[in-house]
Amino acid sequence: MQPFVPEPLPIQNLDWPSLVSILGKANRAVASFGGILYGIPNPDVLLSPLTTQEAVLSSRIEGTQADFEDVLKFEAGEPVAGESRQADIHEIINYRKALRRANDLLKDKPFCLNTLLELHDILLKDVRGFDKSPGRFRTSQNWIGPNGTPIEQAKFIPPSPAILMEHLYAWEKYYHSDEPDPLVQLAIIHAQFEILHPFKDGNGRIGRMIVPLFLYEKKLLNHPSFYLSAYFDAHLEEYIARLRALGQPGSWDAWVNFFLKAIVAQA
Repeated sequence: MQPFVPEPLPIQNLDWPSLVSILGKANRAVASFGGILYGIPNPDVLLSPLTTQEAVLSSRIEGTQADFEDVLKFEAGEPVAGESRQADIHEIINYRKALRRANDLLKDKPFCLNTLLELHDILLKDVRGFDKSPGRFRTSQNWIGPNGTPIEQAKFIPPSPAILMEHLYAWEKYYHSDEPDPLVQLAIIHAQFEILHPFKDGNGRIGRMIVPLFLYEKKLLNHPSFYLSAYFDAHLEEYIARLRALGQPGSWDAWVNFFLKAIVAQA
């Protein structure tokens, strides 16, 4: 298996007619959710449990075992049983810190690659992965597979570091472009980020963190609190399979359809 070569953005030849039905449902669902957010006097307080739950579920996809109750008990001062569970909780708390930092950053400047680096640094601070170049894009080849799997047996090999920055700059440009529909654009943004896998660790969590930030920056929501990890966690095999199929005929249509279904369900 050779390193994957990503398709250039924007993705060409999407089958828009096949997406019309689910796209209408997804846009209505986001608009309805946005209307609820707009009527909440202090969304930071009332949506705080959602943010913690997102941190728990997004981290679980990457292998942590701590749950929502564990985090609440830890923050209330109760002792945690086992070093592994405590390490999980710290990863979850870092994820939540990164989300909140992202919210603050977007108040002052547009999303950019430097934002990604800062969020990644927060995510891996003093937790497992602290030695995986936090806050820096990778300069070596990574691959995806079970722990200990050699590259020859990898499930997926992301793009070579020699072309990584070229595609990251193109990804950033696409993020700020005006596409026919922003939800389809978001589906592509998330998938392309996971394909690029620009960090040594934490790519999945950062990629899912981008979802609410994009919706907020595109003014589809007045508060960056829209999370997809619960759906991805519940449909994990399909989530991974759809991403790994990208590049095959019809795969982008199937991925966008899956992503829009996630938006409808979560809204």
